[in-house]
Amino acid sequence: MAIVKPFKGIRPPKELVEQVESRPYDVLDSEEARAEAGDNEKSLYHIIKPEIDFPVGTSEYDPRVYEKAAENFQKFQDKGWLVQDSREHYYIYAQTMNGKTQYGLVVGAYVDDYMKGNIKKHELTRRDKEEDRMKHVRVNNANIEPVFFAYPDNAALDALIMRYAKTEPEYDFIAPIDGFRHQFWVISDEQDINAITAEFAKIPTMYIADGHHRSAAAALVGAEKQQQNPNHRGDEEYNYFMAVCFQASQLTILDYNRVVKDLNGLTSEQFIEKLKQNFEVEDKGMDIYKPARLHEFSLYLDQHWYSLVAKEGTYDNSDPIGVLDVDISSRLILDQILNIGDLRSSQRIDFVGGLRGLGELKRRVDSGEMRAALALYPVSMQQIMDIADSGKIMPPKATWFEPKLRSGLVIHKLS
Repeated sequence: MAIVKPFKGIRPPKELVEQVESRPYDVLDSEEARAEAGDNEKSLYHIIKPEIDFPVGTSEYDPRVYEKAAENFQKFQDKGWLVQDSREHYYIYAQTMNGKTQYGLVVGAYVDDYMKGNIKKHELTRRDKEEDRMKHVRVNNANIEPVFFAYPDNAALDALIMRYAKTEPEYDFIAPIDGFRHQFWVISDEQDINAITAEFAKIPTMYIADGHHRSAAAALVGAEKQQQNPNHRGDEEYNYFMAVCFQASQLTILDYNRVVKDLNGLTSEQFIEKLKQNFEVEDKGMDIYKPARLHEFSLYLDQHWYSLVAKEGTYDNSDPIGVLDVDISSRLILDQILNIGDLRSSQRIDFVGGLRGLGELKRRVDSGEMRAALALYPVSMQQIMDIADSGKIMPPKATWFEPKLRSGLVIHKLS
């Protein structure tokens, strides 16, 4: 069962939400955050990227930066830019991209569910990144940004959400940069709150879609607080962390593509010949070609697009990892032919999220920055859940979720 609870969210007043809200901390660097914040002192970047309040070049890991985050968080509350709700609520957060809307429930997720594996992950986390986010949670005593969960479709929750979706939202705006619509409702009816809690209790598992490091950090800080409190009861607010939970069928996963700097000493002709050992290779000409199905890849090389279809026997349909296109391409192209084994550390490869389109792959190769590009067919949410259920971990850089959650719509305090 998934244990969730409502919480007293800390939120911007309706008239300030577009000044406060921001992109997540991990999708832009310090200078991009500095530019986006500009002279807006209400921007959440002053809390989630507080190095922008220091001279250019100041490390985001400088101890003073974490202290500044807490100082700014308190300042936002003192000035009324963030105000805590007087009662516990659940919230609904809707995102609309390219005419498609996905609806998430904002809940307090149970720390012990994460620690026991009832909240399942599909990616490895790095301890240094976990520790960075743990410091941020500790110093603010709050989950400033939510994590992104998926849950199996639930008709009762869907009906409740759709009922609220017909009413006027608390927030409704088009975000700069991405141009997507974001809407937000407050659930204050006690009967609806109880119904949400009860329906989640019927759900055996939730899945981390995006935000593995934030999930780990939030849960680990909660577990720390349990250990540090000699009078721990189990109902304290630190036993929960903030998550936006979406029905799995609503989520959009885009392709996560690869660009490589060299062909490992091979000529283009030699590279193509080696590919033919494991793939059916077809020259598609100079027009952009997008993979149309599982196990088909697009290669861009020397101003030509190629279709690569993996041959039977190069993947294992019974293995939730071995059947993935990210695994096939990593094994048979990047590792076997190009000698790029560690995708996390190699300087010879870069990754391009599908929102940028295949034109971005073409641009980077045509510019001479990269030698070739490989486009993949997107992973499905069902594949992610199957992998998480099997206890296995996906290869790195396998999924790209869009739209990203905006930060600053609601914050969860740990006390």
